[in-house]
Amino acid sequence: MLSGAIAYSQPKQIEENMMVDSIKRSFITYIPSVTDKDYKMPLIISLHGGFASPKGQFHLADFRPIADKDKFIVICPASKHMWHDGKNNNGIDDVKFIDRLITYAIDTYHIDPKRVYVTGISNGGFMTSRLACQLYKRIAAIAVVAASLDVNEGYDLVSPMPVIYMHGTKDKIVSYNGGKMFGRQIYSQKEILQKWIKLDGCKPEPAITNIPDTAKDSTSVIKEEYINQANGIRVVGYTINNGGHTWPGGWQFMPEFIVGKTTKNLNACQEIWSFFKQYKLND
Repeated sequence: MLSGAIAYSQPKQIEENMMVDSIKRSFITYIPSVTDKDYKMPLIISLHGGFASPKGQFHLADFRPIADKDKFIVICPASKHMWHDGKNNNGIDDVKFIDRLITYAIDTYHIDPKRVYVTGISNGGFMTSRLACQLYKRIAAIAVVAASLDVNEGYDLVSPMPVIYMHGTKDKIVSYNGGKMFGRQIYSQKEILQKWIKLDGCKPEPAITNIPDTAKDSTSVIKEEYINQANGIRVVGYTINNGGHTWPGGWQFMPEFIVGKTTKNLNACQEIWSFFKQYKLND
């Protein structure tokens, strides 16, 4: 363990473990080269989808080149097959795991506790939404890809937070339009945005940006940006027209006939970091 300050001349990627409720939990930490040992770095926790892995998440949502440039740490933790974002957690408390992980990162890697961010895709995206509900005192902003929020799973939005939701209209696994999914009810992209807009006190009229299909991949993007003028909190929705259950700008991890198209008209990692870096927790 490193105490307090760190300084690395080269980037490092470290496989680590911790015990939570007598269960061994693993995660991979990426640390960029850092020369200023007194600099408190931001942290992005990036949650993989169901039955995926931290290594797979680094491949799919590769924040490392941006972390090298802007100096923040990325941690990809591992679930136990699935993130337990609902009532039936089979004795595995993933909220406690991420809470402990944040504490560990702050204590070990000189993380700025006011600049901790969480993102995730699919099952990891649903877990990200749950963490925003229950760890809002520790997380400055979230970004959810190809996911939403469960209805009536024992938690709900309670505290304002800057958020991003990115979802493809042709997502074959998690419907853009919400409804029943694996025996549970989920909010649609429109519904989850409206919940956050109300909680965050944003103006109901969005600034809309149309991102055309410059990549010629039969996708396009509509960005809706809602803002609270008094405090700068924003709710941002990205609708990926003809997009699938994929990470925008990432790799096509499964064939299109299974998960749909991956848009190349949006770089999710860059968009998410550009959003995150504007925010930190209030005192």
